[in-house]
Amino acid sequence: MEFGLIGEHLGHSFSREIHGMLSSAPYELRELSPSELPGFLKERKFRGVNVTIPYKRAVMEHLDALAPSAELTGAVNTIVNDGGRLIGHNTDFDGFIALARHSGIAFSGARVVILGNGGAAAAVGAAARTMGASFVRHAVRNICSELQLPIDKPDTWDGCDILVNATPVGMYPLWDSVPVDISSLKSLRGVLDCIYNPLRPKLILDARERSIAAEGGLYMLVAQAVRARELFDSGSIPEERTEEVFRHILKGKRNLVLCGMPSSGKSTVGRELAACSGRRFVDTDEIIALQAGMEIQEIFAREGEAGFRRRETAAIESIAAEQGLVIATGGGAVLSERNVQLMRMNGLLCLLQRSPELLTPTSDRPLSRNREAMEALYAKRLPYYRSAAEVTVSNTGPLKATVDELLRYVDQRQ
Repeated sequence: MEFGLIGEHLGHSFSREIHGMLSSAPYELRELSPSELPGFLKERKFRGVNVTIPYKRAVMEHLDALAPSAELTGAVNTIVNDGGRLIGHNTDFDGFIALARHSGIAFSGARVVILGNGGAAAAVGAAARTMGASFVRHAVRNICSELQLPIDKPDTWDGCDILVNATPVGMYPLWDSVPVDISSLKSLRGVLDCIYNPLRPKLILDARERSIAAEGGLYMLVAQAVRARELFDSGSIPEERTEEVFRHILKGKRNLVLCGMPSSGKSTVGRELAACSGRRFVDTDEIIALQAGMEIQEIFAREGEAGFRRRETAAIESIAAEQGLVIATGGGAVLSERNVQLMRMNGLLCLLQRSPELLTPTSDRPLSRNREAMEALYAKRLPYYRSAAEVTVSNTGPLKATVDELLRYVDQRQ
């Protein structure tokens, strides 16, 4: 192959799409088993490759030389075939510095704890020191150095200011997990996660719920790819191109999740929004009915609201890991913190606001059959909608106006 990515499992990778925006050269994803790696490198039938889990250190013994970035970090994520000589570089180092700057989290004088001790963690550690961190330690499961910390005892990490996850814990498909509980880290002011799929890992959501500055790894992924592309092509790419590619990838991958009262227009707006943005439309109520093999009214009649809510969470779990969707949720989906967090991992939650007098009670809605029930439901749920929503749009005018306003928010929000 000419250019590409090598690793053991690459089903989650965005690299081909990113490199496709940076160059017209073919870029392949090549999954290799540990036994296949030496032969692939020995054949040298490529111009340049990126390297991901678990080979960032394993490739080093097969290379002819290491660039300063690889020497500094002790890991390689980019290999350039220079006339038959394989040169190892580390663009994760550049990518993490770019992510830190993009997040606004200052490392100067900070006490930094990095989760993990692999290739990505090594690049993060070198970058943190370069940015002026006063204290850098790695938290690991099996301690083999007095400079390492126990990952399962965060309360012993004295004065941790910034936490960085450089492990795969929380990455798709095991995305519904966190590498550590941050509740005991009282001085924590910044959290960064090298994971980019999901777009907002659970660790990042936990930090933001505590009003801690936090960002996932998508910007790092794009920035390191830009640097790798420069190495592949022996050229330079304008700095603003990183931001352009980041915004394009984020916009395409992120789900648009519509919440709001029954009859607020979620399905109608959702279908039009999907058509205008090139996304697939899904309705959680339709998924619930399909999975249950019966209509919503029958579920309420047989299982009550509690049974319906359990099915609703199961439906949201079944689609939360997907990307590039428009999702219309049931009116009570945001009552569950679990549902909200699941939808935020890959989605932007958008509230369709419509005043109570414009909502239409109907007999097929178990909790809003008449005007009195509808207005009581509105008063009860409004605080939940406001808490969950990241974007609020009034849906009282023409359909096109509502959709256009939502699309403007999507372009602006990160």
